[in-house]
Amino acid sequence: MAKLIEATYGDALFELAVEESRVDSLYDEAGAVIEAFNDNPEFGRLLNHPEVEKGEKEGLINNIFSQFVSGDMTGLLITMVSKDRQKKIVDTLEYFRKRVLEYKKIGIAYVSTAKPLTDEQKKAVAGKLLETTGYVDFQMNYTVDESLIGGMVIRIGDRVVDSSIKHKIDELSRSLMKIQL
Repeated sequence: MAKLIEATYGDALFELAVEESRVDSLYDEAGAVIEAFNDNPEFGRLLNHPEVEKGEKEGLINNIFSQFVSGDMTGLLITMVSKDRQKKIVDTLEYFRKRVLEYKKIGIAYVSTAKPLTDEQKKAVAGKLLETTGYVDFQMNYTVDESLIGGMVIRIGDRVVDSSIKHKIDELSRSLMKIQL
């Protein structure tokens, strides 16, 4: 199976970052570029416009990004544009940032609860996750979902732990449906 575009470019950037001991700086630069694309959707549309010549697109990338990111980051962006991969720039940089977090053993946790957690409860959840995983730190993302009724749902990567009351009610109703009278 062919490697995904974002993995190909993201892995190359990651290898460069590790090789040159620039993991943190390139991680920050990737975040800045992602933010620039997200804050300026018209820029992405311009890069994808078929009537704008490739040379103009490369020049735009160089003029805009060379002022606030390294030559390596600018070079990656120009290379992606020159190979008509501009639609995958944000995905590539997000992939790279995930690789960096894995490398540094920092997990990303998404926690949904029926009611907002106190700071103390958040600290307890993060502490329990650190105890039960191989991560040394977590980027915690908390959301409130009143449909959960109680309990919480925690997602880390493709792993999900659902201890919500809604989930338990759903399981119970599925079990009751199987009972034959």
